[in-house]
Amino acid sequence: MLLISAIALTALPFSLKAQNTPNYLPLVQQVNPKVIEWRRHLHQFPELSNREFNTAKYIAAHLKSLGLEVKEGIAKTGVVAILKGGQPGPVIGLRADIDALPVKERVNIPFASKVRAEYNGDTVHVMHACGHDSHTAILMGTAEVLSKMKKDIAGTVVFVFQPAEEGAPAGEEGGAYLMVKEGLLEQEKIEVMFGLHINSQTEVGTIKYTIGSTMASSDWFTIRVKGKQTHGSQPWGGIDPIVTASQIIGGLQTIVSRQSQLTKAPVVITVGKIHAGVRENIIPEELVMSGTIRTLDPAMQTDVHEKIKTTAINIARACGATAEVEIDTKTLVTYNWPDLTKAMLPSLEKAAGKGNVKETEWTTGAEDFSFFSAKIPSLFFFLGGMPKGMNPKDAAPHHTPDFFIDDSMLDVGVKAFCQLVFDYAKRK
Repeated sequence: MLLISAIALTALPFSLKAQNTPNYLPLVQQVNPKVIEWRRHLHQFPELSNREFNTAKYIAAHLKSLGLEVKEGIAKTGVVAILKGGQPGPVIGLRADIDALPVKERVNIPFASKVRAEYNGDTVHVMHACGHDSHTAILMGTAEVLSKMKKDIAGTVVFVFQPAEEGAPAGEEGGAYLMVKEGLLEQEKIEVMFGLHINSQTEVGTIKYTIGSTMASSDWFTIRVKGKQTHGSQPWGGIDPIVTASQIIGGLQTIVSRQSQLTKAPVVITVGKIHAGVRENIIPEELVMSGTIRTLDPAMQTDVHEKIKTTAINIARACGATAEVEIDTKTLVTYNWPDLTKAMLPSLEKAAGKGNVKETEWTTGAEDFSFFSAKIPSLFFFLGGMPKGMNPKDAAPHHTPDFFIDDSMLDVGVKAFCQLVFDYAKRK
């Protein structure tokens, strides 16, 4: 597993040469209607993680039409395109994620998803309920703009369309983790990575960023509680795994409220799924519950893992039951390298306007972009997608049926990527 703790020890000397940026704005203005069209097409026809077959074909066809070197089937369904500039310079990675979620759309829009697909053995509705369609369209637009400015680019731009950010299906690998494992960064010699994420509760035209830890690690846990089955009318004849599990759930929350130094970094432990029993009057033999752990500090992450195991096992023992704990790391902490982030802030301000770029707090949401930021200097920022004048409290959050994005200003994302490319290439 990749370690992020070493990042904090690595300084990145960084400065920019005073040069004028080529004028990409007319090209961005030209491509923006296409970006909106691409985003709405992708929204209407979403595909789940590691199953983005048509999405990948759609992306690859566009990239090939631009004359780029295109590689398909990366990390199963990913697409990578390479643009070699007209001048020597660095290799810059730009990343967008392309997968959707098993969510049934409730938003009344002409291009709403009606797609259904198989997910871990069940037939589910599919929706771009996290905005990955916007990310993909923005990067497609960026590729079109930069391909028309090839002679002005110093270095190489690698466009990374990554599948399975939401997590690969059971029993499969995927996402940024698999791209890194397959050697993408080394093969393409990528030295820096930039990524963005649309946000439904941030007003359009706004960019937000955090220096250092910006998004939490995501670990998934499963706790299997084994008791002794008995008749529901005679609980003394068995060992109730349901009552035991209820005490374990309470114990897990004391790890957050009483055992973690929350002034250092937040911790979240959520039980999201419980399964036990087949009949109302039978106390079952076994209960399985699972959930997620979010941390923003690697040392705290390790500590929380150990405390979850200790808590579950000892509470179960006190009840006469046993508990088995499994923890699977899904993502690392998404880390914005401080020197890089500070140096590139003027680029974001040029793209969005100085008053529209704001520093924000870290979030307990997670991103597998973290596997890139654990290996090379990286910057991950948020782009507003909430309609102007709307109260953020009234905007539906991500991963919900009512998730909605105002796509009228996706060009700000294209501008940001273009500006980052030109400015990073000026570094000394």
